[in-house]
Amino acid sequence: MSIGIQSTKTLAIRPFEAVERDMLSVYNAVYESLILIDDTYMPQGSLAESWEESNNGKVWTFTLRDDIRFSDGTPITAYDVVASAQYILDKANDENIADHGFYYNLSYFVKSISAKDDKIVIVKTKRPYFGILYEMTFPVVPAAQVAYDAPIGSGPYVITSFNPGVSLMLETNKNWWKAKEPWVEQIIFSFTDTPRSVIENYEYGRTQAVFTRSIASTQYKTGLHSVTMSYRTSQLDVLFMNNTVSELTPEVRKAIRYVVDKQKIIENIYSGMAKNTNFPFYPGTWMYNESLDPTFSLNLEEARRLLTAAGWEDSDENGILDRTDAEGKVTNLHLRFYVYEEPDNDVRVEAANMIADMLAQVGISTKVEAMTLANAKEKLKAGSFDLVLGSFAMDVCPDPGFILMRGNTGNYCRYKSSRMTELCEQLRKEYSYQGYRQRLMEIQSLFAEDCPFICMYYRMGNVLSRAMYTSCRDVREYELLRGIESYEPKDK
Repeated sequence: MSIGIQSTKTLAIRPFEAVERDMLSVYNAVYESLILIDDTYMPQGSLAESWEESNNGKVWTFTLRDDIRFSDGTPITAYDVVASAQYILDKANDENIADHGFYYNLSYFVKSISAKDDKIVIVKTKRPYFGILYEMTFPVVPAAQVAYDAPIGSGPYVITSFNPGVSLMLETNKNWWKAKEPWVEQIIFSFTDTPRSVIENYEYGRTQAVFTRSIASTQYKTGLHSVTMSYRTSQLDVLFMNNTVSELTPEVRKAIRYVVDKQKIIENIYSGMAKNTNFPFYPGTWMYNESLDPTFSLNLEEARRLLTAAGWEDSDENGILDRTDAEGKVTNLHLRFYVYEEPDNDVRVEAANMIADMLAQVGISTKVEAMTLANAKEKLKAGSFDLVLGSFAMDVCPDPGFILMRGNTGNYCRYKSSRMTELCEQLRKEYSYQGYRQRLMEIQSLFAEDCPFICMYYRMGNVLSRAMYTSCRDVREYELLRGIESYEPKDK
């Protein structure tokens, strides 16, 4: 099988320090972890056969499977797991380097990790909660090879050749510890430098499949000779609203929420390559509170009612809401609206302009200004904005504390809620699935009530392929080859 992806920055095979998103899908076919995330987004054992928590979630003990081995046939031990994790933690905590590695978030969760013997891994946590299982998805390599280029793995495939910027080849791992060898024996990746050239490779038959987030890929529909598989990314686009700005009271923020037609933006700007969400969780998963979705329905009349309740009216009938203060000064409801573009996608400004038109329907005036990501970050950090259309890269662990807790790094909206901070702190002490899920439901209820910002949509990508290669229902970015190791065509 031949697959086209965009790759120009990967100069060496470094599974802990991936610098390109599609290369992570390659690595995940070569390297395995203690835990994997299944189609329901629940943790399941991979190299770990079982686990248990103790001391109220402060200690987690993982027991490795029997007969697991690396591609050279050597057994995988708990010491390999510990060395792999410790390498990640050391990089994450090294203040002298700029790149802390793709898995640096592990350092927020793990206080220490050790091996009791060849089969037992003991993790002492900083956060004694269920979310730790999602962070146990880091790659495991031999202890002696953690700092090597191209360390060996234990997955269904091995890398047999790599030419940076040109190609990479995977072949089946003859020593894979799972009994059945993959039906797809060889995967050849062809690298190109732009999203357009990735699709051109598919158009002209140079590759049998491609991974792409380009909107141009929507022209390809599943048919007799082509399969289009949509996959979800970790990119959550949001409309930041500065909670400290006097105009953006809770009533006004909710009014904006009632006005913004996210589905219209998805269909007209992104050609369907996004998934509407009301919370910082993916819809349809166990963590998403679907019962609250009706709260977010479009309702222009309710928006107007809220704006009136907040003291806004169009006194001069010029189409822009205004209000008069105690000294008789008239202020228009005008908001500074910043947006930054993505290097490979030039439509976010269009989305911002569409939002501006929607707000104008209820008398909210905005001035959309496009800027670089660096400038937008400065505005967000300084609190020098009213609205910003931007995004978060959400972690594998479903924990929104970093964007909701008072004073946290991602709380750019200056949202201050003692109750929300308390709920997030309680979440980080829930070590059972039931307790963890209940706290997530409560967090979403308060989020709906306070409306600190608007979750817009999760961005999507497409796998274009001449043939199906997986039976997985939940196709996710970074794991686009998941399921290829067990797939067999019915008419083989």
